Amino acid sequence: MPIYEYRCNSCGTVFEEIQKFSDAPVKVCKNCSSDKVEKLISQSSFVLKGTGWYATDYAKKDKKDSDAPAKPPCAGCPSC
Repeated sequence: MPIYEYRCNSCGTVFEEIQKFSDAPVKVCKNCSSDKVEKLISQSSFVLKGTGWYATDYAKKDKKDSDAPAKPPCAGCPSC
């Protein structure tokens, strides 16, 4: 979910809200209850929620020598 940044033009408080894309913008300041709140244009941030969003889910597994396929024997080589 995206994190939006807001600023109150009355008291100057800057705060963030985690909201859905479909949620209405915040209109009232949490600090002073003023209705002079504006949405800031800032670097976008978001929060990943739910299953499947962890680094361990997508991490590359280390390949061991035992996992490697066996080499075919050399043609005409007695030691293979």
